[in-house]
Parts: sequence; structure tokens; C-alpha cells
Amino acid sequence: MSAVNETKFKFAVFLLSGIPGQENIYLWISIPFCLMYIISIVGNSGILFIIKTDPSLHEPMYIFLSTLAITDLGLSIVTMPTIMGVLWLNVREISLDACFAQLFFIHTLQCIESSVLLLMAFDRFVAICNPLRYASILTVPRIARMALLCVIRGVALIMPLPFLVQRFPYWRKNVLSHSYCLHQEVMKMAYADITVNNFYGLCVALLTMGMDSLLILLSYVMILKTVLSVTSSMECLTALNTCVSHLCAVLLFYIPEIGLALIPRFGNNSSHVLQIALGYVYMLVPPLINPIVYSVKSKQLRVRIIRAFVK
Repeated sequence: MSAVNETKFKFAVFLLSGIPGQENIYLWISIPFCLMYIISIVGNSGILFIIKTDPSLHEPMYIFLSTLAITDLGLSIVTMPTIMGVLWLNVREISLDACFAQLFFIHTLQCIESSVLLLMAFDRFVAICNPLRYASILTVPRIARMALLCVIRGVALIMPLPFLVQRFPYWRKNVLSHSYCLHQEVMKMAYADITVNNFYGLCVALLTMGMDSLLILLSYVMILKTVLSVTSSMECLTALNTCVSHLCAVLLFYIPEIGLALIPRFGNNSSHVLQIALGYVYMLVPPLINPIVYSVKSKQLRVRIIRAFVK
């Protein structure tokens, strides 16, 4: 690397984008963002507290739900400081090291959440398709090993990304498309060939988001096949009703994630506003909606929450 390029890398910073053209109303925009952040923190923390303190909720479904709440909390904590910094204080500059660290944590948590959603689909598959063996298949030690594998897979696959972007030289200032750092955005700012980064990032997306979504789809095909074989329509509806909250979580996670992964690579003519909107939807909506959906759909969890407020 030449001395010029080393200088560019050493002193470069990235500029985070807020919402272009709406700078005059950032303060007003920050109000719903802040409320969503607070609600997501309180909601997910509340679910974790209730599940931890109530022994009757120490079941596979609720253990998976608590893991999902932890990843949602992590995503909110990692992304919201820079988002609110832009909206409140107009602090748009972020150093390379801070950006690479944020990039690592965001993508690692995304990978872990995708794995957790797959495990929750497996939980529903066993509960509906093989209910007599549910307790013997999903034991606590086995669930713990599954959760550990989710974390190991996420860290192992995402660990190379910061190092892959760190080796590049960058211009002094580069404007990112979001108010936080994503690999697919950072690599486009590099003053070098990004073929390796593009290929590895796409492989990671296919091995995590792609494979997990296909396995979730397969599990629901098997669930639907089992449910349709049930003669009683009431039993059929009851079985499907247990999957509604998980399906909502899957759709909230994968639809924006697919857009964020594919649009920067293949949507050269796509609207910049669409990318920004998808980014905010992905980072803010699932951590906000997931605890609400599960609290409404799960009778046991709903009763514990009501009891906690009544006391």
C-alpha cells in the first residue's frame, strides 16, 4: 500500500446519513424514534425478567423467546446511539474503528437472530408434528447447546468482515446510506477492488439468511401438511394459532433483511429513500413489535405480565 493510501486510511472518517431532505424536522422525527427505542428496551427487558423469574415459563419456547429478546436488545443498543446522535446532535462523523466495531456487532446479532428464528420454527415443528416426543427431543441441555452453536456460527461467519474492510484505503470522508454501519455500505466506500468482500458477504447472507429461511419454509410446509391431516377444524386452527407470533417475527426480520442484502448489490437504480426506509424498518420495528406480538399471543406470558402490573 502506498504512503498516500496509508494516509487516506489513517485519517478517514465516514459520514452517517440521517434522512436526506428532512434535516429541519430532525427533532420531531427523533420523538417517535426515541419512543420506539424506549418501548423496545422496556418490552424485551420485561419479557426477559418475567421468563427468568417464573419457573413455569422455563420451557423450550420461552427459552427461545428470551434468546430472541436478547438479540433484539443488542440490535437496539448497538444501532440507536448513532441514529439518535444524528437526529439530536447532528453528529454524523464516525471513526473507522467505531464503524467496523458497529458493523461486526450488527451483522453478528443479525446472524444469531436468524438462527434463533430457525430454532423457534424447529420448536413449532416438533410440538405439532411429533408432540409425544417433544419433551425428550427439546431438553434444556440440548437447547443450551443449540443456543451456543447459534452464537458460535454468528461470530465465526462475521468475524472476517471487519478485517476484510479494514485492509482497504478510504478517502478522507465518505457518506454512508444509513445512520449506522453495514458491510455492504462500507465496502463500497473503499478505494480498492471489493470483489472478495462482495463475494464473501453474499456467501454469508446465503449461508445464514438464505439457508435459515429455506429451512423455516420447509418446517412450515411439514407443519401445514400435518395440520391439514387433522380431522377436527378446531384442532387445526389451534395448532396454527401457536405459529402466528413466530410467523410475524419471521416476516418482520427477513423481508427488510433481504432488501438490505440484495438492493446495494443488484439494485443500482433503486431509490435511495427505499434503502434508508428498509434500514430503519429492520432496525427499529422487530425489536418493538416482537415482544408485543408474543405478549398478546402467548396466554401464559400475557397472564404473567398482567399479574405483574396488577401487583
